[in-house]
Amino acid sequence: MTTDLRDHLRAAFRWTDPGDGSGYLVSDRSGWWRDPAILAGLGEGLAGLFRAERPTVVVSPEVTGFLVGPLVARALGAGFVEAYRAGARRPIAEPMIWAEVPADHRGETQHLGVRQELVRPDDRVLVVDDWAATGAQARALRSLFGAAYVGTAVIVDECPPEVARELTLRGLLTGDDIEPD
Repeated sequence: MTTDLRDHLRAAFRWTDPGDGSGYLVSDRSGWWRDPAILAGLGEGLAGLFRAERPTVVVSPEVTGFLVGPLVARALGAGFVEAYRAGARRPIAEPMIWAEVPADHRGETQHLGVRQELVRPDDRVLVVDDWAATGAQARALRSLFGAAYVGTAVIVDECPPEVARELTLRGLLTGDDIEPD
């Protein structure tokens, strides 16, 4: 990963006030998807965090993971599998395996599922997402794959150090890198 990519990520990111009187800021990552330099380097940057572990498949939760995951899979020469949120759309016809996310960054319980036949016993699974605050989604997805899980790569890692160690979670940036002014 180059310092340039980290600099581009920081420059294209901003915190916004939702204007609802809540007193908190909301992350605006849309600049990442608009910047061609970021899109060109993101897959390789995240893949580089786990290249030595030789993942064979990247699994990413919707929504943003569906954008970031394929970039990383391509950079690794690996496959890509979507992890769907239960209830977000019509049921998927194929057999699914599901994991409960006890509480996401909003404190809501969710279920994430992947098509059962797409992750094989000999796969080496890398979970990829844009942001990890609690590690709940990565932990839930890891539970689906057991020993085949190699780690989690994210753009922003805000997890406590013990959670990052437990999940073998690595990020391009930390929360400190993008703190509001």
